Amino acid sequence: MNDSTSISSNPIAFKAETRQLLEILIHSLYTEREVFLRELISNASDALTRLNFEMLTEREIANLDLELGIWITADPEQKTLTIRDTGIGMNAEELSENLGTIAHSGARAFLEAARSGAARVDDIIGQFGVGFYSAFMVADWIQVASRSYRLDAAPAVWFSTGSDTYTLSTGGKQERGTEITLRLKDEYVEFCQESRLRQIIKRHSDFVPFPIYLGEAKEQANQQTALWRRQPREVESEQYQDYYRQLTMEFDPPLTWLHLSVDAPVQMYALLYAPSSSEPGILSTRKNSGLRLYARKILIQEYCKELLPEYLRFMVGVVDSEDLPLNVSRESVQSTRTMAQLKKLLTSKVLDHLAGLAKDNIDNYTKFWIEFGQFLKEGIAIPDENHDPILPLLRFHSMKHPQEWISLDQYLETLADEKEPIYYLLADHETAALRSPHLEAFRERGLDVLLLTDPIDPFAVLNLPEYKSHKLVNAADADLPVEGKSSQAEHPEEQTTPENTSVLVERFKSVLGDRISAARLSNRLVESPVRLVRPKDGPSEELQRVYRMLQKDLHTPNPILEVNAGHPIIQALAALPAEDPNLPVLIEQIFTNAQILEGMPVDPSQMVDRIQKIILQSLKQTGGGE
Repeated sequence: MNDSTSISSNPIAFKAETRQLLEILIHSLYTEREVFLRELISNASDALTRLNFEMLTEREIANLDLELGIWITADPEQKTLTIRDTGIGMNAEELSENLGTIAHSGARAFLEAARSGAARVDDIIGQFGVGFYSAFMVADWIQVASRSYRLDAAPAVWFSTGSDTYTLSTGGKQERGTEITLRLKDEYVEFCQESRLRQIIKRHSDFVPFPIYLGEAKEQANQQTALWRRQPREVESEQYQDYYRQLTMEFDPPLTWLHLSVDAPVQMYALLYAPSSSEPGILSTRKNSGLRLYARKILIQEYCKELLPEYLRFMVGVVDSEDLPLNVSRESVQSTRTMAQLKKLLTSKVLDHLAGLAKDNIDNYTKFWIEFGQFLKEGIAIPDENHDPILPLLRFHSMKHPQEWISLDQYLETLADEKEPIYYLLADHETAALRSPHLEAFRERGLDVLLLTDPIDPFAVLNLPEYKSHKLVNAADADLPVEGKSSQAEHPEEQTTPENTSVLVERFKSVLGDRISAARLSNRLVESPVRLVRPKDGPSEELQRVYRMLQKDLHTPNPILEVNAGHPIIQALAALPAEDPNLPVLIEQIFTNAQILEGMPVDPSQMVDRIQKIILQSLKQTGGGE
């Protein structure tokens, strides 16, 4: 449909699921009925912002001298509420398109997600069609009269009672913009009271960047002054949180925020928030990552990803600069020198702010780390990033502090030797890490080990060779110079004889064959019978894990099996006759146990068969079987 097409007032049917979707919006998602006004004001503000941008490059605009603003009036006798704006406006085709969003294919996905209780239903909740239809919570019918900013556009009127149809007809609106009239239901006539309307505007729309005039007296009801352009000392904590709710439609307060007013090296105002959760709420408008970019108070880009590095993409907020040119397209603004300066400045300020939070408010920083720590680790994993300011922000569980989050600096405080490395262990989860035989010698010496169990950790440590002149060393390294006390030293009477030791190692080699590169005695094991270590000439464990996660092939030599000759299991194994049929079964299971502790893939069916054989043999020896 276009302006040259004749408009019929005959009802136009929505799709079958539209009515169901309206029921969900009205009765399930929106618990506070007043949010309908927030949605309509937000739509009006968007229309004004879009017109503002068009005015930068286009001069043929209808009613060019009209003030950019929003007007709200009510008629208690008629029970009507009207929201009018002088924004970009719509023709008949655009009315049908924009107000029919809920009838698009995306509505079906929204409907299915809402029915299933899925959290991520925000993909269309913030679109004009869905937010607009929240007004049917309080209205018997809605009429939308609009005229596009284009000089040759014809006015049109959209009307619906919220049933399965709507109508489009020729309109008589003379001025550019949109006028929405609601006929309120009897139980919601409170929204005709100016005091109630003023309360809602103050709560939800106080910082809309256009004047909102209320009542016949046309009294401005909102502050309008952009909060981010005010001096930080003039803004109260509650105002920051109110604006965050308006910006994101999140109900939980942010974890922290950063308000900047900078004159050099580039002029910039910014207000950035770290949300309370990495996952947007069900009504959140956070449909994408990126910051709102303004040039001289004019919105240039809704989700600008070029203002912060990728690993800080969780931050939300506004950046406004007088130095950005207005006569460039949204695409070319990304390549300007000013954008590079803004990114460098913002990144530095955000990391400094997080460092201050970690120092001054440990509990709040711990909450931040739990939600967004993996993002910061991404910054370490990216080779070209400046890692230095990120490193003090990292937090870890460790062997000595499995329930606490410690920093690299806290780890260094425990080292007696200035040249002692920072030890870490890679594992699939912390339970496996704490049970790893690689840690036994470290416990004996009283050394701590960082536990790295996030999928991003192998990528990160590949780019983290040292911290403050202390090398980072994998605790599982085969040649690590750790002199732990072995169980042989503690129980010399139980030591195997040299002959038995040599025979025992050969037995492991014979049974396991080429699945191991070698078998040798260990002087580092304390409580475990064996452990697997990588050969010196093989690729690092970090690289192996990276290749596995990327599902890429990497040639790796088979591991070395180290044997704790003083362990009771190994002692008993050495005492078995060479012809004992249980010997291969026991060696296979010991090797499988070591593989499991290393996070290596094993065949469960073969393992179960072996365990059943071992159980049966044990029962026979105790008289429980034949």
